[in-house]
Amino acid sequence: MRKEFTHEPDADRYVLRLDDEIASVLDYRVLGDAIAMTRAFTNPRHRGSGFAGELVAYAVDDVEATSARHVVPSCWYVAEWFDRHPERAALLRPRST
Repeated sequence: MRKEFTHEPDADRYVLRLDDEIASVLDYRVLGDAIAMTRAFTNPRHRGSGFAGELVAYAVDDVEATSARHVVPSCWYVAEWFDRHPERAALLRPRST
């Protein structure tokens, strides 16, 4: 099984594909100096495999590496992900440039 993570800025989303099939999607909205992660969705047949968590980690890493934005966890799943990863909490506050 080939796993591919992508950022699709034109669609305001991050996507995890398994062998060309969309397994999980993380939607977001850019709000000035913040990025609100608004919805995490996993295809029902792939739920329980940890794919949403992997996708959130990929998106958080991408935001940190490519911008000075902070993250607003507007989706319950993203909020819980940050609860499970307190080492990433600095991204929840505005970052100095």
